[in-house]
Amino acid sequence: MSSSIESKNLGDRHTQINILVQIPKQYQQDPIITQLAVKFAVQVNILAATLGRDTSVSGWFDLQISGTDQAIKNTLLYLQDHNISVYRKDTPETDGW
Repeated sequence: MSSSIESKNLGDRHTQINILVQIPKQYQQDPIITQLAVKFAVQVNILAATLGRDTSVSGWFDLQISGTDQAIKNTLLYLQDHNISVYRKDTPETDGW
């Protein structure tokens, strides 16, 4: 099997991660979590959230994201590019590795 086929297959593998996401106040009116599902074809399960009506503070979301390895990588890059703090909660037993 060639290395290009092997790397393609690895990117297609389905997995899930658990993360905590801190949404800055400037994004609280934007559908950031919905955009993840639409743009990157991942499934997003909101396990818990803290978001008040006071837009002067950040909101926190406890998310479970599942999809292909590549889709999850793209999702995390998108969040990073928008200066959204992401904290991994996974252990090797729960992230599908």
